[in-house]
Amino acid sequence: MTYVKHLKTLLLLVALVIGANGFLTNCKMSYSFTGASISPDVKTFSVYYFPNRARLVNPNLSQQITEALQDKLLRQTSLDQLEESGDLEFEGQITGYDTRPMNISEGDFAAQTRLTVTVKVKYTNNKNRDDDWEKTFSAYEDFSATDILSDVEDQLMVDIIEKLTEDIFNASIANW
Repeated sequence: MTYVKHLKTLLLLVALVIGANGFLTNCKMSYSFTGASISPDVKTFSVYYFPNRARLVNPNLSQQITEALQDKLLRQTSLDQLEESGDLEFEGQITGYDTRPMNISEGDFAAQTRLTVTVKVKYTNNKNRDDDWEKTFSAYEDFSATDILSDVEDQLMVDIIEKLTEDIFNASIANW
């Protein structure tokens, strides 16, 4: 019984401190368990198609990255998606899709190959232009040098796209 009483008191104190802090600083920020930190003024987002400008082209990559970013924003925020002119706008292009040998082993043979995808992103916050940025993000996955890229590419792309969308989300919505 005493434990519940102390817990209620602690929760009340935390609520008062948070409320007083918000009142004193006039801070308008919402918090969630997904890591998103979005102003209540922001209601919508738009993700524009990411064209592939890389030297090596994966024909599905543009669509996959665009849809993955849209899905992440829909899953982890309460924002509504618009085709264009959202409160938050994401646009960019794929600038790199490269493989290179890694972990050179005996006899100067590569034990692994690294697939790296690089994306240039422009983030526009139409409610707070101070948050706007342009950044380049890269993610990679290694695979056995004895494998043929086309045999492992689909699974590698799932992992790489997940890393890229997480980094873009963290840099924009989570403000990391």
